[in-house]
Amino acid sequence: MRRIALTGGIATGKSHVRARFDALGVPTIDSDVLARQVVEPGTPGLAAVVARFGPDVLDSTGALDRRKLGAIVFADPAARRELEQIIHPRVRDAMDAWFASLEGHPFAIADIPLLFEAEREKDFDAVIVTACEPEAQLQRVIRRDGLSEAEARQRIAAQLPIEEKIRRADHVVRTDGSVEETNRQVEALYQRLTATG
Repeated sequence: MRRIALTGGIATGKSHVRARFDALGVPTIDSDVLARQVVEPGTPGLAAVVARFGPDVLDSTGALDRRKLGAIVFADPAARRELEQIIHPRVRDAMDAWFASLEGHPFAIADIPLLFEAEREKDFDAVIVTACEPEAQLQRVIRRDGLSEAEARQRIAAQLPIEEKIRRADHVVRTDGSVEETNRQVEALYQRLTATG
């Protein structure tokens, strides 16, 4: 079974594209979900985050306060790298176990926002990148995450530029147009990937 990575910039439509593949019967997994699971209360991952960033990153229930932690790590590249060193190996292990559990499918897709930043593309047989124009991306981040323009630009700048991700991609799905146009691209790509399986 081929392992295919789905990546792109923040708010470029990865979740929608993953959901479309899922609806077509392709097994998919979201690394952001895994990243939340590995720092749930009581996990070694959360203990490691608290040991590095202090108890102030927890909310009143003892769960990770993502907004507080985000304010720290998006303002400090060194802190962000330290957080990634805690989270990424745990997510990788969980994802490897998921791929190993699958049978009878020509390919499966893992949604990994920081694929290139984490230098994980070599772990996959092909890479799909979702992309849209920078201004559309900025407006989506502001609208979706309730951030100021400055905060949204900071989040976007924390990732590899989308042009570089497109350059490294095996397949690109443009999400600038209508939902129907995006869905047509996904369906065409599904046909190509299935045919080469």
